[in-house]
Amino acid sequence: MGALGRRLRVLAFMSPWIVGFTLFFGYPLVATGYFSFTSYDLLTAPTWVGLRNYAYLFTGDPVVRTAALNTVWLVVVLTVLRVAFALGVASVIARLRSGVGLVRTLCYLPALAPPVAATLAFVFLFNPGTGPVNGFLRLFGIDGPLWFNDPAWAKPALTLLTLWGCGELMIILLAALLDVPRELHEAAALDGAGAWRRFRHITIPSIAPVLLFGVVNSIIFSLQYFTQAVVAGSVASGQAEVVGSSKTLGFPDNATLTFPAWLYQQGFHYYNMGYAAAMAVLLFVFSLGFTIWLIRRMRTAEEAA
Repeated sequence: MGALGRRLRVLAFMSPWIVGFTLFFGYPLVATGYFSFTSYDLLTAPTWVGLRNYAYLFTGDPVVRTAALNTVWLVVVLTVLRVAFALGVASVIARLRSGVGLVRTLCYLPALAPPVAATLAFVFLFNPGTGPVNGFLRLFGIDGPLWFNDPAWAKPALTLLTLWGCGELMIILLAALLDVPRELHEAAALDGAGAWRRFRHITIPSIAPVLLFGVVNSIIFSLQYFTQAVVAGSVASGQAEVVGSSKTLGFPDNATLTFPAWLYQQGFHYYNMGYAAAMAVLLFVFSLGFTIWLIRRMRTAEEAA
């Protein structure tokens, strides 16, 4: 079989992936880029408007800045706490001598909960008047915050919800921790290195690629944060029957309004699909650029070390 035949065979085996990539990623990406330069309401043919959507995005939309700042807050806080919390839980499980399977299962189970159901449960648990969390705090004479009903506490409450469900990342980091050669820790201990120095100079460098994956995964997860924020705001406002409408989106006081939620509102509530496409392009470019920058920085740090 000649070189052409081998290439055709490779393409034949790759054809399911090529077709799927083209239909479900390539074409939507190109279409989104095109619609971002048009005025399109899903009902009539798109009209070319050039950079008008991007100009409005950066200078004319009074709400998008709030949504972007909320998303940046979630990216910074959720990325740091999600990776740190998952790594901490994984480190504890890796040191257990008995009951490892049970503890690992219990820590992973929350990740299997559907996002809507988990958010509903958290809004109930953190209800400022009847929720068990504030009821428990009152036993110690502490007046609990309003949580999802307070603009200052809504995002921290969403953060707690995210940490509760980070079992997938915990399992990945646990596998990486268990793969670190024990001989390195034993040799370092014989040389007098304490637990912190072993963790810093042996464990962290050994699992650095997995940590990088966790950071990138958490950043992308935060940039796409939508379901939990919309459901929490809708339920906390007492108008859960109109999830996604302008009456409840971002409740309270736009504290839970994320960039993807405002994108959804523009596209499917106001039918400004051209403007929503421009927002989607900006989100994609920012995610891709930040990920590439982070990977390069990590590689530079590894080469310097």
